[in-house]
Amino acid sequence: MRPSCAVSVCHVLMLVLCLSAAEDFDWTKDEHGSFYYGTFPAGFSWGAGGSAYQTEGAWDKDGKGLSIWDVFSHKKGKIQQNETGDSSCEGYYKVKDDVSLMKELMLNHYIFSISWPRIIPTGIKSDHINERGIQYYDQLINQLLENKITPIVTLYHWDLPQFLQEKYGGWQNISMVNHFNEFANLCFERFGNRVKHWITFSNPWSVAVEGYETGEHAPGLRLRGTGAYRAAHHIIKAHAKVWHTYDTQWRGKQRGLVGISLSGDWGEPVDISNQRDIEASERYVQFSLGWFATPIFHGDYPQVMKDFVGRKSAQQGLGTSRLPSFSPQEKSYIKGTCDFLGIGHFTTRYITHKNNPSGRSSSSFFTDRDVAELVDPRWPDPGSEWLYSVPWGFRRLLNFVKTQYGNPTIYVTENGVSEKMLCTELCDDWRIQYFKDYINEMLKAIKDGVNVKGYTAWSLLDKFEWDEGYSERFGLYYVDFRNKNKPRYPKASVQFYKQVISSNGFPNQREVENWRRKAVETCSSSNQLLAAEEQRSTAANILRLIHDPLTSHMEMVTEIVVPTVCTLSILLCAIFLMFLLRRRN
Repeated sequence: MRPSCAVSVCHVLMLVLCLSAAEDFDWTKDEHGSFYYGTFPAGFSWGAGGSAYQTEGAWDKDGKGLSIWDVFSHKKGKIQQNETGDSSCEGYYKVKDDVSLMKELMLNHYIFSISWPRIIPTGIKSDHINERGIQYYDQLINQLLENKITPIVTLYHWDLPQFLQEKYGGWQNISMVNHFNEFANLCFERFGNRVKHWITFSNPWSVAVEGYETGEHAPGLRLRGTGAYRAAHHIIKAHAKVWHTYDTQWRGKQRGLVGISLSGDWGEPVDISNQRDIEASERYVQFSLGWFATPIFHGDYPQVMKDFVGRKSAQQGLGTSRLPSFSPQEKSYIKGTCDFLGIGHFTTRYITHKNNPSGRSSSSFFTDRDVAELVDPRWPDPGSEWLYSVPWGFRRLLNFVKTQYGNPTIYVTENGVSEKMLCTELCDDWRIQYFKDYINEMLKAIKDGVNVKGYTAWSLLDKFEWDEGYSERFGLYYVDFRNKNKPRYPKASVQFYKQVISSNGFPNQREVENWRRKAVETCSSSNQLLAAEEQRSTAANILRLIHDPLTSHMEMVTEIVVPTVCTLSILLCAIFLMFLLRRRN
């Protein structure tokens, strides 16, 4: 061991700010390669998830209003290959089919979101309530309960009513707090007799940063250096108001719980003995998960955010910080508004300190942090440019939450891995490896004393992946989006995850290795089924062209005749011009 080891230990402990918890988890210990065989506590809940815009389809059916994602995805160039969620998995029409998949998988819970514009088309409750939208969610909730699957309902998974975006500027406007509270109150009134776990927001970091800072996501605004902070400020207030509404009006009757789901990558110092890297890695986590968790658990933004954004704002000649502030009354109102904390986690980065410019033109959420993100080229990368498999970071993040926020009740609300490929390979061995390793790190965290009560594989189905369209697939079940019926096919990971659920963990090495082998064996038959279906689909398309001369004729006109006529016309014009020029000369 190096002579600087003692100093390094002290530095690493600063990462969590709670020295008393050091005995529970040794931040300096490297256990990256070890596997722990054991089972989860009795009553641990296993689930899968999805969200409304990503899975439902039926974007303009049965009285649903427009969402910001309906509008954003219809703009050319915003989504890979200009794809949309208009039909997606057609989940709106496949409730019984999809619940039967969950039952087969032996799920204890299912996380889904309610589309705000599906039940309140304009987003304003006094305008109109769409009863057909209410009926759809009634059907889904009832089907889940009939099959002994607990519904965990997200109130906001990114699909803001477009009317509110146009009228008020969306989450840039404080009026969203009251409108969101009215929407949540309607959900508690109509569904709360059956739903006992509510999530106010799913990954508000993405809503704020990608929606209002970078413009990569709906509504596509680029308000650099201010938009993300203002949106987050209003989201935190909206969360708190909804929690208090449930607490005062519904908790006594319905006995439910209200939490929030926050996503965060783990940030590991590049150099464990370098104080600046230690501090940079903490900043990285505080500017993501801590941005929302710290106000909710402690009443105010992380001190490091206030310091860095405040200093950068002053250097830019601004009189006040670009990070808004809470009044003393607001701090008290927000603090403690969390019955459970949802954690979404996918990957890890190595972090080092980086001095970013402070000019007003260069101000942004990302430059405020003064960090650089690095990846290890040895980390497995299934194809999505941002998602590397780094299981040990999951345990470290869970322990960070324990020490920072007083060991709250945690439900892992999103964890999974995508593939980015055109082929229809159902033997997803890399996903099996990812689930095995990440779930095992969660088991180690529970051994450390972290209060994790449930795990949600992300996601049940392949679905619309926001700006990536259908080029990224997270599903346990493959969805054939080229087929209008959107059939589902189980990947090998279905069988593996089912065995983890059935055994409530990893009983022993031989059994776990058998699960993997059998899972890969069973997927070959699914592959054959999918290949046969594709052949049938191709044959049907050929027959359709043969037996539908009008269609065939129109396609020929569009694809062959029109381009040919245009090309000939251009050539004739060019020859004619050359002829005229020669005559003049």
